Amino acid sequence: MNKDGDSIDRGNYLVLRTVTKVLVFALLGFLVLAQIFPLVWLFSYSIKRSSELFGPELLSFPKEPQWINYYRAFTQGRIPVYLANTLMITIPSVCLGTILPFCLAYACTRMEWKLKKLVWSIVIIGMTIPIHTTLLPNFLWYKIFHLLDTHLALIISYMAFTMSFNSIVFSGLLVGIPKSMEESAFIDGAGYFTILRKIIAPISVNGFITVGIMTFLNHWNDFLMANTYLSSEAKRTLPFSIIRFAGQYASDYAVQFAVMMLVALPPLIFYFAFSKWMLAGVTAGAVKG
Repeated sequence: MNKDGDSIDRGNYLVLRTVTKVLVFALLGFLVLAQIFPLVWLFSYSIKRSSELFGPELLSFPKEPQWINYYRAFTQGRIPVYLANTLMITIPSVCLGTILPFCLAYACTRMEWKLKKLVWSIVIIGMTIPIHTTLLPNFLWYKIFHLLDTHLALIISYMAFTMSFNSIVFSGLLVGIPKSMEESAFIDGAGYFTILRKIIAPISVNGFITVGIMTFLNHWNDFLMANTYLSSEAKRTLPFSIIRFAGQYASDYAVQFAVMMLVALPPLIFYFAFSKWMLAGVTAGAVKG
């Protein structure tokens, strides 16, 4: 009787486990489709004629793709100029926005000094400051120091607003590294800078990639600060190309969709190229002790 009861319980457990797996995979499949659908929809609209966009079919590919939309988007939308400006701002801000928080996190988690708790409290408080509340004060300061309509104004702003979050991410990663590695290096006569450069930094490569990708995506897609601090056409960044077509070619929606696709493509390529290391970095940052 007990054996029959155990076999029934085991059978119920297997059925429940199978049903749970099916529901989980169904949910994950739905989430994947929910993420992919907007991209497919955007691409399909970008190769249509504007007259075909308002038909009854939401997602349909045209029989004659209008690749000329991408040519017009690339040439008339000043994408080469905006792309160069975006890279000139994004590359240094990402580099500084990862290296400086990494050094700050190392100093606050692995070193002992008097003002460590105060500095780390300021870092945490920085997470609570909304970007919108600083636009006007920063605008006035940049005006005093003649930094308005310069790429440096955006680099400073981006670096300042990513410092707190990136430092906290790096701290979670550094706490999980055994201190015995540093102690052995200290015995061999190495200093803090040598340990940071030759031991801690190589171990934290996945964390660098994770923070770098998140920082890159935030800076690449920013429009609010760029619209506040940049005024001249020659200095503006890539998101302005969408606004340019929305104003200048208000009736040619297909070209606007092509611009959106071109703007979204580099972050997608960048993310998928480094997604493996990003996942490893997030996992490493979640392990402590």
